[in-house]
Amino acid sequence: MPPPARPTSAPTVTVVRHATPAGLGRISDLLEELRGLNGLVERSPGVFYRRSRAFLHFHEDPTGLFADVRLAGDDFVRFRVTTRSEQASFLRKVRGAVGEGQPA
Repeated sequence: MPPPARPTSAPTVTVVRHATPAGLGRISDLLEELRGLNGLVERSPGVFYRRSRAFLHFHEDPTGLFADVRLAGDDFVRFRVTTRSEQASFLRKVRGAVGEGQPA
C-alpha cells in the first residue's frame, strides 16, 4: 500500500487585524448603541467586556468590518458589520444575548 499523499502546499491562514480608529469611526453609530447596553463595559475603543470577561471586539480586512462576539458559551462568533443592515441585525443579536430584546 503506498504512503498517504502529502499536501503540496501549507494551508493558508487568513489574518485579520483589530479595527483601527478609522475603521471604528465607520461604525460609530453601532458603537454608541453598544455603549448604551446594560452590562457592557468598553475597556478600550471597540473592545467590550461583560462582567469580567471579553465579550465583543472588532476586526477589519479588505472585505469589510467584522465583530467577534460571545453570544452564548465560550466561543466567539464572527459577524460582518460593514453595512447599516448588517449592523442592525448584529445589534439585535447582541441585545438578545445581554437580555435587552429578542434575538433576531
